[in-house]
Amino acid sequence: MDTAIMLFTRDLRVHDHPALAAACEAARHVVPVFVFDDVLLAGAPNRARFLLDSLADLRASLRARGGDLLLRRGDPVVEALRLAEEAGAQGIFLSDDVSRYATRRRTRLEREGARRRIRVSVHPGLTVVPPGDLTPAGGDHYRVFTPYWRVWSAARWRPMADAPDRVALPSRLYLSPNHVELDVIAEKFARDPSPGLQPGGESAGRERMRTWLRDGLTGYEDGHDDLPGNRTSRLSPYLRFGCLSPLEPAVAARERTGGEAFVRQLAWRDFHHQVTAAFPDIDRVDYRPRGTEWNQDRDALDAWREGRTGFPIVDAGMRQLLREGWMHNRARMICASFLTRDLRVDWRHGLAHFGAWLADGDVANDAGNWQWVAGTGNDTRPNRVLNPLRQAARFDPDGRYVREHVPELAEVAAPYVHTPWRLPDDLRLRLGYPAPIVEPRSDGGPPDLSGRAPAGVLSGGRRGAA
Repeated sequence: MDTAIMLFTRDLRVHDHPALAAACEAARHVVPVFVFDDVLLAGAPNRARFLLDSLADLRASLRARGGDLLLRRGDPVVEALRLAEEAGAQGIFLSDDVSRYATRRRTRLEREGARRRIRVSVHPGLTVVPPGDLTPAGGDHYRVFTPYWRVWSAARWRPMADAPDRVALPSRLYLSPNHVELDVIAEKFARDPSPGLQPGGESAGRERMRTWLRDGLTGYEDGHDDLPGNRTSRLSPYLRFGCLSPLEPAVAARERTGGEAFVRQLAWRDFHHQVTAAFPDIDRVDYRPRGTEWNQDRDALDAWREGRTGFPIVDAGMRQLLREGWMHNRARMICASFLTRDLRVDWRHGLAHFGAWLADGDVANDAGNWQWVAGTGNDTRPNRVLNPLRQAARFDPDGRYVREHVPELAEVAAPYVHTPWRLPDDLRLRLGYPAPIVEPRSDGGPPDLSGRAPAGVLSGGRRGAA
């Protein structure tokens, strides 16, 4: 093959990239391209900003290998085929994916490619184990994680693909009227991202992976649910955009101390992808309908979105989301349970809000986890409820996570930092923190306070809670 198009989607890296490696092996010349689709960019400034960082880094990596990255705007299928015809390419290479959007893109590309006699070559790389590789007897996908985990753990993983030494461009680049540059997209879609957003890109992701494998993996099993400890990997945005191959950290962690617990989380990611491949409407339709009658209280939904529910552990998570474009996984579960179980608001509203702010927003993972928490998904205990007060006592016992993200409560000591409604009215009002929007569940906490605040509730009392 003389010329191939490498269509990047959410696989923005050069290391362990099966599609890119195959394109460079199959063709003398490779034209890398990314196509911006406005539908996917609108209303998600954090994802747009992270994407732009990642594309800039990918372009630099390709240029260092003699290549480049074309940027176009429009329908990815139309633009990829147009570029193939302009370049006289015989093939288009891309990574496989499972969302409804990605499936339709692949199907259209294969159909139109066949009609125009352009070979479309689809490769794995977005999961550790490709979604269709593991199927139960008599079924098309695993519906429960534990049996999937057993099979996944025993599966043979593909060998990692080497990064290409050289990406050889044809004699000229092909700039169409739909060519666009990063600053144009940034101005339209990436304005006002969260101030604490992580930098995107393969370089940042690989540095984060190396540092965390060295310094954080050992304590992951015992500490990954510790809300103030910040002991999770924070690799999720890099995995979502394919700045990292999930196979690489899985291989690196598998045989190390603490590695199994981390690798299990990557297996959960694969699990949700194989569910989504079989049930592409997972972000719209109940996977297991329960006949739930959802509350239509818009004020309650807005309070949850803004982090002013009056439940500090919930508000801390929601404010971390707005500030960082990321939220601790345990906090995600607490916030999702509160919305769907305590407020009885439809999980689809929560999914949409997370999708608007999370840099790592991913259809398969996000929708799968939201349905799991809401009781309509793959949880074998659909009536499970995460009591926010018990969760706070267990995973933020000293209140450090709440104080970091809810400044109104920065001077309140534990345990009152999690139950500020127990403070005397004058003190609670002075803090400026809202009352709970629903009656707190019974939590076995400290008795109600009356009269004056006891010693140790404010300021210096924080030392007693440390």
